[in-house]
Amino acid sequence: MVLMIKRASLACLFLLFCGSLLAATPTTSGPTLADAQSFIADVEQTLAALETKGARASWINANFITEDTSSLASEASQAVSEAVMTFAKDAVRFDKLDMPADLARKFKLLKLGTAMPVPADADKARALSEAVTKLTDTYGKGSYDGKSLGELSSIMASSRDPKALLDAWKGWRTVSPEMRPLFTDYVTLANEGARDLGFKDLGDMWCSNYDMEPAAFAEELDRLWDQVKPLYVSLHTYARKKLREHYGADVVPATGPIPAHLLGNMWAQSWGNIYPLLAPADADPGYDLTAILQARKEVTEREMVRIGEGFFTSVGFDPLPQTFWDRSLFTKPADRDVVCHASAWDLDNQDDLRIKMCIEINAEDFVTIHHELGHNFYQRAYKDQPHLFRGSANDGFHEAVGDTLALSITPKYLVDLGYLEKEPDSSKDIGLLLKQALDKVAFLPFGLLIDQWRWKVFSGEISEAEYNKSWWELREKYQGIVAPVSRDETQFDPGAKYHVAANVAYTRYFLAHILQFQFHRSLAKEAGIPGPLNRASIYGSKKAGARLETMLSMGLSKPWPDALEALDGTRVMDAGAIIDYFAPLQKWLDEQNKGETPGWE
Repeated sequence: MVLMIKRASLACLFLLFCGSLLAATPTTSGPTLADAQSFIADVEQTLAALETKGARASWINANFITEDTSSLASEASQAVSEAVMTFAKDAVRFDKLDMPADLARKFKLLKLGTAMPVPADADKARALSEAVTKLTDTYGKGSYDGKSLGELSSIMASSRDPKALLDAWKGWRTVSPEMRPLFTDYVTLANEGARDLGFKDLGDMWCSNYDMEPAAFAEELDRLWDQVKPLYVSLHTYARKKLREHYGADVVPATGPIPAHLLGNMWAQSWGNIYPLLAPADADPGYDLTAILQARKEVTEREMVRIGEGFFTSVGFDPLPQTFWDRSLFTKPADRDVVCHASAWDLDNQDDLRIKMCIEINAEDFVTIHHELGHNFYQRAYKDQPHLFRGSANDGFHEAVGDTLALSITPKYLVDLGYLEKEPDSSKDIGLLLKQALDKVAFLPFGLLIDQWRWKVFSGEISEAEYNKSWWELREKYQGIVAPVSRDETQFDPGAKYHVAANVAYTRYFLAHILQFQFHRSLAKEAGIPGPLNRASIYGSKKAGARLETMLSMGLSKPWPDALEALDGTRVMDAGAIIDYFAPLQKWLDEQNKGETPGWE
C-alpha cells in the first residue's frame, strides 16, 4: 500500500478552522458561554487531527531519515505550533467571561500550550523563528578540532587526563559565543509574544504551567532544594575528596568548589562516569544484570520488552495492544539510519502506542525499557480525557512515572523473575546507591539552575552584559562547581547546553527527580513493603497498581496537587523521600567525610 500525503492538507485544515472561528465571532456584543464552549470544542477537534498527523510524520522521519521525511515532519510540526499560537491568541477574547472550572482550565492550558509564543507582528514572528532555528543549527553543527559533541563527551566520560579533559571542555564552548546575539533577539521577541498572551514575560508564562503563582512556584523549588541539599553536600564533599586523591591537590582543592571539567560529563550535570574513581572498596553488588540477561538465550530484545510489560500487568494494568508489538521499533535496522534515542510514542491519543529503541541486551537498556513503558501506560491511562486534558499532571510527572517504575528494578524484582536465587546482603547496597546518587542526586542542582538563570534573563534581572557572570554564579551557588579557566562576557557558556539553545524548559527534570522518589515511597507503602526503601519493588502489587492508575487516569484534568493527593495522600511535593531512599548511603558518606570540610561556601 502506498501512503499519499498531500503537502497542503494540514494547511487547508488549519485555514478551514480559522474560517469557522471568524464566522462564529460575535460582532455586536461580547462572547457568551456558549461561544466559549463551541470555541474549545472546535479547538480540541482540530488539534487532535493536527497532532495525529504530526506524530505520524515524526514517526516516519525518525524511522526513515531522509530530506523529504524531515521536511514533512517539520511542516507538520509547524502547523501544530501555528495553530496552537493562533488559538491561544484568539482565546484572550474570553478572558473576562465567567465560566465553569473545567472550561476555564482548558482555556488556561490552551494559552500555555506553546513554549515559545510568537509576537503578533509577522516580521517579528519570522525573526523569532529564524533566531531559534539558527541557535539549534549552530548547536547541532558544532564541533571542535574535528570532533563532534558525542566524541568530546566520550573524552569527558572516559579520560582521566586533566589536560585532555580541559581541552574538550573548553573546545565545546567555542561553539556557543556566536549564539549570544541570537539568544538576545530570541529573549526580546519571545517575551513580546508572552506579553501578547497576558503574561509579564516568557519566564512568567513558563512558571504559570504549575498551578501556582510564579513567585510561589520559585519559592517551592528552593524549598525542595533545601530539603535535599544536605545529601548533595555530602556527595559533593566525598567526590571532591576522591578526585583530589586521584588528581592531586594542585588540580582539586581541599575545600571549596570542584572544577567543572573533572566530573565525567560535559556540563557536570551527572557524575556517574567517574564512579570508578569513587567506588567503595567492596563495590561488587553481588550480581551482574547484564551478564545474567546475556546468559539467558531466551532473552531477546523483544523479550526484554515483554518482561517490562509483565511488570505493569503484574500490578493490574491491561496488556499493551497488538499494534504496539506490530509497529514499535526494537532493534536497529540493517538497511537504513534511524533515530536510536529511546522514546515512547502516542500517535493517536488512544491506543496507537509505541516505543522506539535500538535495544541492546544489557542492564542499562533493561531499565530504560521499564522507563519508556511507564510513559506508554500513562498515555493510555488518560486517553478518555478531553483532548486538552491528555497529558501529565505537570510536565515533571511524565518523566517521574517512568523513573518510578525503574526504581522497582531491585534485587527482589530479579529474584521474582527467577534471575537471582536470593537477594544479596544489604551490605552490598552502598555501591549501587552511590552509583545511583552520582546520576540522580548530583543532577538536582543542575536541573534547578538552568531555568533559574533563564527566568532571571527573561525578567531583565540578568542583563545581556552579565549572561556568563550570572551563569557561573548560579553554577557555584547550587552545584558547588567552578569553571576550570577564566570566563568572560565574550563567551556564552549557557548556549553550550542544548536545552538553552533549543528553547526547551528544564524545570520538569528537576521535578521528575524529586517526584519519582515520592511516588516510589508512596507505592511501596501501599504495597505493604517493609524494610529499606531502596530495596522495595512494587512488582506484583495490585494495590499499588490501582493507586497509580487512579493518578494516571486524571491526566491534566485537575491541578497537579490533586493528582499528587490521589497517589500520595498529600498535596505537597516532598524531597524527603530522596533522603529516605539514600539513608544508608548518607550514613556511609558522612563516615568517609570525617576530617573533610563540607560544602563549598
